[in-house]
Amino acid sequence: MFTGIVEEVGEVVDSADGALRIRAPKVTSDAQLGDSIAINGVDLTVARLEGDVFFANVMPETYRRSNLGELKVGERVNLERSVRPSDRLSGHIVRGVVEGIAKVHSFTPEADAIIVRIATPAELLRYMVVKGPVAIDGASLTIIDKTEDTFAVSLVQYSQEHLNILDKKPGASVNIETDIIARYVESFVIPRTS
Repeated sequence: MFTGIVEEVGEVVDSADGALRIRAPKVTSDAQLGDSIAINGVDLTVARLEGDVFFANVMPETYRRSNLGELKVGERVNLERSVRPSDRLSGHIVRGVVEGIAKVHSFTPEADAIIVRIATPAELLRYMVVKGPVAIDGASLTIIDKTEDTFAVSLVQYSQEHLNILDKKPGASVNIETDIIARYVESFVIPRTS
């Protein structure tokens, strides 16, 4: 389990078929083989450690549902270690199970913030509500607006400096994980109303 509070923006060292190598001095400082680290919101297992670089295997299903197959050497990725029972839950409950890919639509400055609008498939938008949480490339953010085919979040200065989303251009893909609570509510309510 994760919180969506990105600990470090790491760098892709190698992106081969079925494997990723990521340079990440902070998250590797106490990493052990078998630990879970979310890479752009995807929960992967540390399979090998080489100094400040960790290696993780990626299965075909993960490539189908996420943007990990598009990663290039030198690209920056959001990283978060899994939570421990003693950790505070600062963001929201994030499973590290990406549900699909959306596309960056636009960036709009607003005072010191930047509004990021994301074009999103309807099957993901249905689980989003204004003022509710969403994980974009693993970062826990709050939805401030929603239309029929997009949603928007506002990045404060700290988020602008500590996430990889501003590295992207309109049309770039981002991993999306919706609020698990909305999915549970739907699974309990729909059978009773059918």
